[in-house]
Amino acid sequence: MPAVSAPTALPRFRHRWAAVAGLLVLSPISAEYLVGYGESTGRPLELLAGLLILAPLYGTVAVLIREITRRTGRGWPTILLLSAAFGVIQAGLIDQSLFDNEVDADDPDWATQALVTLIPGLGVDAASILNYVGGHVIWSFAAPIAVVESCAPRIANRGWLGTVGVGVLVLLWALSALLVFNDTAADSTAGPAQLIGAAVVASALIVTAFIVRPTRAQSCAKAPSGWLVGGVTGVAWGVNQLLPTNWTGVTVNAVAMVVLGWLLLRWSRRQGWGRRHVLAAAGSALVVRAGLSFLVEPLGGNVDGTVKYAVNAAMLGGVVALLLMAAHRLRRGEPSAC
Repeated sequence: MPAVSAPTALPRFRHRWAAVAGLLVLSPISAEYLVGYGESTGRPLELLAGLLILAPLYGTVAVLIREITRRTGRGWPTILLLSAAFGVIQAGLIDQSLFDNEVDADDPDWATQALVTLIPGLGVDAASILNYVGGHVIWSFAAPIAVVESCAPRIANRGWLGTVGVGVLVLLWALSALLVFNDTAADSTAGPAQLIGAAVVASALIVTAFIVRPTRAQSCAKAPSGWLVGGVTGVAWGVNQLLPTNWTGVTVNAVAMVVLGWLLLRWSRRQGWGRRHVLAAAGSALVVRAGLSFLVEPLGGNVDGTVKYAVNAAMLGGVVALLLMAAHRLRRGEPSAC
């Protein structure tokens, strides 16, 4: 019997670590590379080297959020709230970009527009909250988690790491966060009250994440098709990325995100809702992000146009291939609940 069970355990070990490695890499790629604004676009070696910093900074958090959520038997409300908490920690406490209200000519186009949505008394730009914190929730953490779990549906509800693995990831994140903090804190314009406020908000989101419970099917209505979910969410992600950064744009953007959240919550309570629907919502986010890269001018403006579009096409093609693989894996082994 031992000779039979040992080979069975080995693939499971490999599957878990393959999933961890995939999420470690997909998270920073989704967060930073898909949209193609980086100055290193077109220089593959620099992109790979960048992952040595970005994977510990983004990927470790994505893995830990997923690990905590699944090990405690919670679901997507917890993942989204923890993602928001770490979005605030990243943008408000580590690189402090949330409080950087000075426009830098070297920033990408979306960051060089006049800050016309400053919230009086807080020194925080409303458009920046949607861009930085909302961006972390969707593209740094939630979408990569959903896609990688779809690639490994048979172990999607289980923990992938032991105590040592969790400890290693926490250490890697702390070291990368310290490195980024030391590099950016000297130029930060954030005051003590702003930093304390960010810490309080992040703490409140973490506490709330452990109070909420997964939603259960409560409606006799049938869940919509995955194509409809992907189409609706894709439009919403496009609106999120393309609206102007004025009060009208911010208001419409916020309303669109609230309506989308309400719609997904309502759909998730219907009979037949499953991982293929979650993959559709997450996959559309990655496709929109990669598609918009064709409209984005990389930093510095010195990237050859042919190289830029080739990289953009390669990224989009990679996303499509990954989503097709995830959909195929789901058809072969989707569990009954997500």
